[in-house]
Amino acid sequence: MKFHISSPEQIGPLVRASRKAMQLRQDAAGSIGVSENFLGEVERGSDSVQWGKLFQVIQELGLFLSVEVPEPFAEQIQARLKAAQSKGAGFSSPADGGCRR
Repeated sequence: MKFHISSPEQIGPLVRASRKAMQLRQDAAGSIGVSENFLGEVERGSDSVQWGKLFQVIQELGLFLSVEVPEPFAEQIQARLKAAQSKGAGFSSPADGGCRR
């Protein structure tokens, strides 16, 4: 199931619902490498969370984040990502499952 996420306020409830569906309590934050306080900030949609830790939470909950690129710009963006990949930026192609860092 896909959800359109356009703000921290929207990703927070999704993370909380996913954690609860997996029957994980908030104090299980340590098992995914973050503090309870940080997980609470994510779930409340705080706009000051650290990106690296946010992606760690998303990954540990088995969630995937994707970005839909507007069609008129898709080829140009794909070319720029390919160039960045050749410079070692760590991106994968859309055929490999999308753009990952």
